[in-house]
Amino acid sequence: LVPDFEVASMNRTGIDDAIADDSGVVRLSSLRGNVVVLDFMAVDCGNCHYVQEHIDLNIDAWSGLGGGYPVVAISIGSWYGYEPFERINETFGDADSSRHMRWPVVNGATDSVLLDDGGRGDLVEYYSAQNLPLALVIDHEGYVVAKEGTGTPLDGWESFDSAIQRANGGEAESLRFGIEKADRSLTGVFVIGLFLGVLVYFSPCAFPVLPSYIAYYLNLGMREDELREAGKLSGSMPKSFEVGGYAALGQLTFFGAVGAIIFGLGGIIDLSGVLHDIAVGIAWLLVILGGLMLLGWTSHLLAWVQRTLDRYQTTEMDEQFTPRRNMYLWGIGYSAASVDCTAAAVFPFVAWLAVVGGGAFATGMAGLILSVTLLMIAVTVLVGMGRQAMLDFLRRSTGVVKATGAWMMMFAGIGLLIYLTQPETVASLL
Repeated sequence: LVPDFEVASMNRTGIDDAIADDSGVVRLSSLRGNVVVLDFMAVDCGNCHYVQEHIDLNIDAWSGLGGGYPVVAISIGSWYGYEPFERINETFGDADSSRHMRWPVVNGATDSVLLDDGGRGDLVEYYSAQNLPLALVIDHEGYVVAKEGTGTPLDGWESFDSAIQRANGGEAESLRFGIEKADRSLTGVFVIGLFLGVLVYFSPCAFPVLPSYIAYYLNLGMREDELREAGKLSGSMPKSFEVGGYAALGQLTFFGAVGAIIFGLGGIIDLSGVLHDIAVGIAWLLVILGGLMLLGWTSHLLAWVQRTLDRYQTTEMDEQFTPRRNMYLWGIGYSAASVDCTAAAVFPFVAWLAVVGGGAFATGMAGLILSVTLLMIAVTVLVGMGRQAMLDFLRRSTGVVKATGAWMMMFAGIGLLIYLTQPETVASLL
């Protein structure tokens, strides 16, 4: 059986009050004997609106089915952490709005689910509704018989609508399956952060800088005695692992600052309200940046960061040479250069983490930072072992990495743009 829940409805006369109690609360178990279509959605979930269009087009036909179990549709606001019920009501409850819903609309909560032990649970967690849209068909006995996770299903809603018809006639028992409670370990968010770290480290904008970093590191070892005799170096020259560690610490500083800024903005600006527009902008940005990079252009959006760092770096001509500080500052500069090309992925990812909440934010950022840290240390240690051979390999690979990254950015941007703006076309092609 699906978890039972209590949720607040908009309590509109003739719509929500048809299934709600006197206080406007809807309890799922009170609808036993009906086929319930649950639509987990959000105001700023672009793909969710195509699910709602399908409901709007078919709700009259569902109501007219002649089976023994009437069909009831309920849309559930599922981003309740940052989309207040007032916004849900203004968007979907106004009869004059182009997004008006003529079926019951409710809002979930972290304590909506009624547990067997008398406690309460999070609706999104117990229905695994983190990724929207999510549409479920619940039969008259409380079992799930159909599930759809997109507004443009490959079969054109055929299997979903068929399940509703079979459930209406009491013939959907063979379709039943369970819902697994969402894993709250945040492993998925951590893994995404790890993969994004790889993308950032091998960014087409920053990778060409890597050979110069390697050459600089090799030069440090060769000039150690000379610098010490001149009194410009105190202590020993850092080893490869230490050099990589300082550079990685610089990367940690940069991304930690980016995360803190965006997390702070999340408390001032309603980031959830602009996520769809940001996604469309990202798609265009990926296409444009990819095309420019194929033409040989390199972004210098954050070049000011490197110019600022140069003021604090020392050279062999200064009275005191500080290789450890230089490597730390170089790590910050490398991260800034990499973000020039990967900002379209990094900033929205961090913004999404800020919207989701503190646990996801810390986990996702930890994955990203750990990934770039391990890569920086590993590359530096490998160079320390392979020396000139590794340097030559990186130099030869620069052109291939830039071209491959540019094409990937363009294809990703075009695909994302089509998916976000032409869902009907995508569905018809597939």
